[in-house]
Amino acid sequence: MARGSKPPRGSTLVRDVALVCLADGLVGLSFGATAVAGGLPWWVPVAMSLLVFAGGAQIAAVGVVLAGGSPFAAVAAGAVLNTRLFPYGLAVADVVGPGTAGVGRIVRRWLIRLLGTQVITDESVAFALRQTDPARRRAAFWTCGLSLFGAWNVAVLLGVLAGSVVRNTNAFGLDATFPAVLIALALPALAEVRTRVSAGTGAVIAVALTPVLPAGLPVLAALAGLATGWRPRRRTTERRAPAAGHPGPAAADRRQETRTAASTDPLTGER
Repeated sequence: MARGSKPPRGSTLVRDVALVCLADGLVGLSFGATAVAGGLPWWVPVAMSLLVFAGGAQIAAVGVVLAGGSPFAAVAAGAVLNTRLFPYGLAVADVVGPGTAGVGRIVRRWLIRLLGTQVITDESVAFALRQTDPARRRAAFWTCGLSLFGAWNVAVLLGVLAGSVVRNTNAFGLDATFPAVLIALALPALAEVRTRVSAGTGAVIAVALTPVLPAGLPVLAALAGLATGWRPRRRTTERRAPAAGHPGPAAADRRQETRTAASTDPLTGER
């Protein structure tokens, strides 16, 4: 390739996806090791990675269980964190599966859609939305989604094996992985002032209720912080002021009356 020329888009996509898989693989490695070292059976993080495949939700759920919370609180915490995937699915609905006809093709379409919903992640949606061409959007989504699914599950399995050998994962700083990942997921959403106020209020509520409620429930109670950022919409009944240089509706009515009067015969009153 000549100097100064840009690499093909396919090569750029593969490179970017590989970097994302490497970063998420490190998180999956620490997730598997910490889960097993914390006392969970080896099959729990493996099954969660295969069936749930949502790093943030898995980390939140396991964190609640390791802190002594109930399974209900763990599932609820993971489900709340995964609500962001609903609008993601709407955003990539056109690339998840082909729109074919026929009974056999309909079954095939729904199977592909089920697989597509399984690999919907922050990264696969981001890669898809970067493309404007439908074919490139589909290629970016599936390349990132399937590659990340494989890398994450392999990394979790390796982490489980490592956690079975090294029991004290805190010595390697892996105990800080869960809160670090959750903070990384939350920071991009704190762009608006109302969002920051709601998040801050929720954090105060969670910290205040931690000594009182069982593990996992303070996180759910923190959802009450959303009330501080809610504002009802105001209905405006007044007419907007006309823009500069625009005559506005009143002036337009006056011009119409002038044209009507000018076209009327002053003697007969006929037009």
